[in-house]
Amino acid sequence: MLVIIINIDVLNIINIICRSGVFMKRERFLKSTLILICSNLITSIFAFVFSIILSRNLGAEGMGLYGLIMPVYDLFICLITGGMVTAISRVAAVYFGRDDFNNLNRSIDISLTFNSLLATFVVCMIFINAPYISANIIKDTRSIHALQVMCPAIFFIALSSILKGYFYGISEMKIPAFIDISEKFLRIVIITLLINSFSLKDVNGTVTAAYITLTLGEFISFTVLYVMYKIKKRRFGFNFSNTEDKLQLLFNILVISFPLCINGFLSTSLSAISALIVPRRLVASGIEYNAALGMIGRFNGMAMNIIFFPTTIITSMSIVLIPDLSEKMSKKDYWAIERRISQIVKIALFLGVLTMIICISLSDYLGELFYRRYDLEDYIKFTALSAPIIFVSMSTFGILNGIGKQKVILRNSLISSVMDVILVYFLTGIPSINVYGCGISLMITSLTTLALNMHELIKDNFYGSP
Repeated sequence: MLVIIINIDVLNIINIICRSGVFMKRERFLKSTLILICSNLITSIFAFVFSIILSRNLGAEGMGLYGLIMPVYDLFICLITGGMVTAISRVAAVYFGRDDFNNLNRSIDISLTFNSLLATFVVCMIFINAPYISANIIKDTRSIHALQVMCPAIFFIALSSILKGYFYGISEMKIPAFIDISEKFLRIVIITLLINSFSLKDVNGTVTAAYITLTLGEFISFTVLYVMYKIKKRRFGFNFSNTEDKLQLLFNILVISFPLCINGFLSTSLSAISALIVPRRLVASGIEYNAALGMIGRFNGMAMNIIFFPTTIITSMSIVLIPDLSEKMSKKDYWAIERRISQIVKIALFLGVLTMIICISLSDYLGELFYRRYDLEDYIKFTALSAPIIFVSMSTFGILNGIGKQKVILRNSLISSVMDVILVYFLTGIPSINVYGCGISLMITSLTTLALNMHELIKDNFYGSP
């Protein structure tokens, strides 16, 4: 019911765009947007199901360990692919709009070569240094095999990011959308087969199997993307436009992607630091290590998944919101911008309040329903209190993106990330607070981000009066 209600609001926004007098020009875009919205919703559902299956086999401690490895994985992914999807999509859109298929295809080919070399180097470094990363960064030697088996996944993602950017640039959203959905579904199938076939019971084996699943899913995803790219490449054929040097084409892409990569890497690094210091601070507070992992698994790996699941709706709304606000900015229709911002904030607040009410009222039932656990009630209730703040805060990022405030987004994100690291460090080290310090930090940083973002909107007279 929750999803249906919000989807109606999303469709209303889309209808407003369609009535703006540029329907014919927007028809293809709207179709692509709807495909992405549906894809996001379906993939989120599959990802949620995957986490449920994993948690039932790993338990709280295993989910804690799985969650400690993932930030390291995300960090290296960001290092290799950060900004590439955006850069490729922009470049591809320009060449595709000119029917310049020669330079379009050459740009993709040189990008694939560059990213494959970079990814190979990074993957080799991770594989060789897995024992060191496991012992000195993650601080749990059970993560060695998981780190090693996820290395091919990093390589495949590095290449897939190029191909996804290509399809986004030529407005072929259905292909990456279908592949993303299929990949998430295959993960569920593969992890189920691995667990049942090998009767995995121990934490080490199951966590490793989870990352094997990740690698296999990314391999299949890349293979299908590459085959579809080859088909599209042949279909467009050859034209007689001036062909640019490959190094120049690569430079054009890196100029766009490098700043985005740095920005993303900084934010991801801070997020990874925040996640990795939690078990150490819990141990420092007097909690035994395995018990600390169990706390992290229940709080971050289970309760947080339930609370954050509806945010998929907000992400999908942003897909529609960004071009809508961009168009209104180009027309200097500031009254319409203010009205749209007000609508989005109200929808996000409504969704956050509804999520809070449902999660607090049914906290014991939700833990039992999804994870077959009876010890999540307090975690769900506590996290749910911050849902309205978190949801509205997330919506403001989409708003700022739509009105061209990317520098503000970066600044506020970095402020929030630094605050999170500091708060998590001190709060989780207090015995009476322990893992709840993550929730307190989330609430404070979300409130701070919301205040900073709203200040920017009010300052520019986009929301209320200064």
